[in-house]
Amino acid sequence: MKNIAFIINPISGGVNKRKLPKQIEKELDHSRWMENIVFTDYAGHATELARQYATMGFDAVVAVGGDGTVNEVVCGLRDTNTALGVIPTGSGNGFARHIGMSLRFSRAMEQINNGEIIKADYGLVNDYPFVCTCGIGFDALIADHFANAGSRGMKTYMQNILRDLFSYQPETYIIKGDGVELSPQAFLVTFANANQWGNDAFIAPKASIQDGKMDIAVLSKFPLIAAPSLAFNLFTKRIDTDKFMNTIQTKDVTVIREKEGPMHVDGEPKQMPKELHIRIVEDGLRVLVEKRF
Repeated sequence: MKNIAFIINPISGGVNKRKLPKQIEKELDHSRWMENIVFTDYAGHATELARQYATMGFDAVVAVGGDGTVNEVVCGLRDTNTALGVIPTGSGNGFARHIGMSLRFSRAMEQINNGEIIKADYGLVNDYPFVCTCGIGFDALIADHFANAGSRGMKTYMQNILRDLFSYQPETYIIKGDGVELSPQAFLVTFANANQWGNDAFIAPKASIQDGKMDIAVLSKFPLIAAPSLAFNLFTKRIDTDKFMNTIQTKDVTVIREKEGPMHVDGEPKQMPKELHIRIVEDGLRVLVEKRF
């Protein structure tokens, strides 16, 4: 029997999670796992809890929430022997979708019960961890507006996109390092460890959390008439074939942009400086995934 902790974000996804502890206790395989279940009380609490569980030698810590919760737990577990698990209850759930975790609670618990631990990469942007994606440009602006909106969910996200799409002006970026040197005028630049932003929007369809590299997706300035085609390609895993998209792979890169401003890190907005250093930490994380037979 192994020790496993569940860290529940009570506000992720806007869903009431009061009954989740009893559901976890009911559906967990107690012949395999001995559980500890706790709710977070404030921003950053999941990192503190995850770090404590890692120090105590827990075998796994399950983030019950969205990508922001996953990120906080990763901050506490990276470079330890304690594995990250995920039960997705957020708005986008990009990392959970990437590793194949079900959005249905009972099925996700089955996957936890039958899981195995693999080695995986995580990223650092100016020494701040990310496990799914981080990015600058239009998607960072939307993440900033979404975080300050009065409600969550896809409807609010799309409203923000439509509001800003027609007025947003692309910026020029200098991107250098590890065999990469370009200076595009870009609508957005995404640095992907996993293959999507969330909600099956595949910004980097070929990205892998086990290849020791990030996929850098650079979307050039495009006419608005091309927006429907770009959206179609985004949700059908073909965005990397679009003529306005350039995707490159690397391990380490420095980016200089026109000015400081917002950047999203696993979907959460942060104010960051003009110069950004992004790199991949190979095999720096352990992840609990469904066992493949």
